[in-house]
Amino acid sequence: MDKALERIKELDREIRTLNGIEALLGWDHHVYMPERGVHQRSEQTAYIASLSHQKVTNPEFGDLLDKLGASAENPLGSKSLSDDDRRLVRAVYRDFHQQTRVPGSLVEEFARVTSIAQSVWTEARKKSDFSLFRPHLEKIVDLNLQLADHLGYTAHPYDALVDQYEPEITTAQIATVFRQLREALVPLVRDIKAAKQVDTSFLRQPYPVELQEQFGRAVLDAIGFDSQRARLDRSVHPFTTTIGVDDVRITTRYLADLVTSSLFGIVHEAGHAFYELGFAEGFRGTRLADACSLGIHESMSRFWENVIGRGRAFWSHFYPQFKETFPDQLSGVDIEAFYKAINRVEPSLIRVEADEVTYSLHIILRFELERMLIGKELKVKDLPHAWHEQSRDLLGIVPDGDASGVLQDIHWSGGSIGYFPTYALGNVYGLQFTAKLREQIPDLDTKVRHGEFAPIKAWLDTNVHAHGRSRTPQELCQQITGNPMSAEPFVNYLKTKYRDIYDL
Repeated sequence: MDKALERIKELDREIRTLNGIEALLGWDHHVYMPERGVHQRSEQTAYIASLSHQKVTNPEFGDLLDKLGASAENPLGSKSLSDDDRRLVRAVYRDFHQQTRVPGSLVEEFARVTSIAQSVWTEARKKSDFSLFRPHLEKIVDLNLQLADHLGYTAHPYDALVDQYEPEITTAQIATVFRQLREALVPLVRDIKAAKQVDTSFLRQPYPVELQEQFGRAVLDAIGFDSQRARLDRSVHPFTTTIGVDDVRITTRYLADLVTSSLFGIVHEAGHAFYELGFAEGFRGTRLADACSLGIHESMSRFWENVIGRGRAFWSHFYPQFKETFPDQLSGVDIEAFYKAINRVEPSLIRVEADEVTYSLHIILRFELERMLIGKELKVKDLPHAWHEQSRDLLGIVPDGDASGVLQDIHWSGGSIGYFPTYALGNVYGLQFTAKLREQIPDLDTKVRHGEFAPIKAWLDTNVHAHGRSRTPQELCQQITGNPMSAEPFVNYLKTKYRDIYDL
């Protein structure tokens, strides 16, 4: 049994090495690669991805899992193994059986259809014409239905799809949490719209990019970003990628006339990086050195961006330095006016531009439409109309065309149905964890005001990051908070914060 376990770890190291190579190729593609390098880079990436797929689906995993006593009824394997080793066996069992349930022909068809669909989506979005993209999305929905059948599900085919991104959660569980969010946030947004609005004009003026970068790097240093294990670069769209356990790359973009874009983008990506750099030492080289879900990953980035980065205590510490960096732009702007401006709530048509309050409503809209598409309650041809109706109900506004509505996101063109809920679940998990963090560090705001971020990061390392993929999201949530997933802490946080900002 020891030999079988060591062999699994050996195979895992090979897979992790290939994943790191693929990530490095991707990072270079978006950060430094010359434009004409794209065709050979796509061949290089495809080759590494093919090797990785061969490794992950290696039939030897099946034999090794049998020797370790893993089965559908007992994916953890033999009780003679250590707790961490059993959790590794469970992760290997899940991945191997998910990968081998899906026929290669379907994987190839997905790649072919989405490769074309992404190009068509780009054109359709430019022309704001859903009819161009519609036949491709119809194929993608059909392929996802086939995928759900191969992966297997009990209650709803959407369960199988969302499980790829948020393991062991059901459509029904998501619907319950999202209903709680909807019932609380729609009236809160309505009340905010009726209140006196905050001034944000001073944020929309030229802020020299080189000074934005200088201040952003100072913030990164202050919150504990380890420049010996991570780095910051520029890209068109901010992202985080992991090359290895001691090599995580984050990027941001700088907009001269919107200083908050780069600043909060940097803090957001730092949250992702902290997670990737915080896995337990014993998990190195195995698939346990990975996030347990996209929702948990998003909880870390949104915690740093919104709970910490948009908080009063954070700016009590950083605003004097920020104002010193941009004295002309912030002349006559006190900290309270700045705090309110960076937390302005305004329903918008575009998800990526949404504020902290309305963002989850954008996700609920997409969840409802995806669930209906996969449940065959909605046809692709009727999607633009359904989008308009959901937008009116949730946000009180409707798109003025397909580009600002049904065509705004790239996810569906890439075949990803079931991904969107993880964004809002990140908000939910994050505030549940924050409630427990505040219990255990009651002077949290005082520490932040004094620039003491190490205790926060240490708490997250111990309670969230270190566990990596050894827990499912629900196990981790229960372990940290003593409760299952609940929207209540997030709702309470938003009500308290924004009733204060808008004098409701």
